[in-house]
Amino acid sequence: MPFGYTHVKDIVAKPAEFEGKEVKLKGRVRSARSIMGIKAYTLREETGEISIVTQVEPPKENTDVTLKGIVKSTVIFGGSTPVGLRIEETKRIW
Repeated sequence: MPFGYTHVKDIVAKPAEFEGKEVKLKGRVRSARSIMGIKAYTLREETGEISIVTQVEPPKENTDVTLKGIVKSTVIFGGSTPVGLRIEETKRIW
């Protein structure tokens, strides 16, 4: 992974440390969907995958994408068990 990017495994392993912080991710779009006004896609990179919520149209599946976003969880139990872990996309960089 190029310098300055965050690995998905690091976010998943320590969600409380990343909560509310901006991260830069690079990966491939696995599944893109728009359901009931919510636009989202799954980003897969070498260490795992994570859900991305966006305000714009999700990229097409199998597209490589780089983005910046804020790490969010609905709840974090015991500092390590996230529920609703996702990235809220703030900027997509093609």
